[in-house]
Amino acid sequence: MDIAEVAKRAGVPASTLRFYEEKGLISSVGRQGLRRVFNTSVLERLALIALGRAAGFSLDEIARMLGTKGNPDIDRELLISKADELDRTIGKLTAMRDGLRHAAVCSAPSHMECPKFRRLLGLAAAGAIGNDGKRKSPRKKSAS
Repeated sequence: MDIAEVAKRAGVPASTLRFYEEKGLISSVGRQGLRRVFNTSVLERLALIALGRAAGFSLDEIARMLGTKGNPDIDRELLISKADELDRTIGKLTAMRDGLRHAAVCSAPSHMECPKFRRLLGLAAAGAIGNDGKRKSPRKKSAS
């Protein structure tokens, strides 16, 4: 199949296919004029890449799981680790959703007087919710 057909069937732009090839995630089997040509098995490989991306894996992690021989070598421990990470993310998002729903209907005269909203503020300030729990380090002031 030429690159246009692969792009159409996989639902990704040709530029993505070229990028994936450059990163070693897929490989063409030759050229037909100026167009890259791929084996039909590339569609399964692209489906694995799409699944990995949807699960939040980086392209480097996906590349390691795809292997070089055409047979995926999926690291089960990495899958468990990613599932645990997703559980933590789901927990944070659930807490955020519940807090926002409460704030929307809270009967307190001001959100700042609502204990639940104040708790949500505290969690956000501590980096426990949002930005994946990663706190930004404060900028160092230059000695002027």
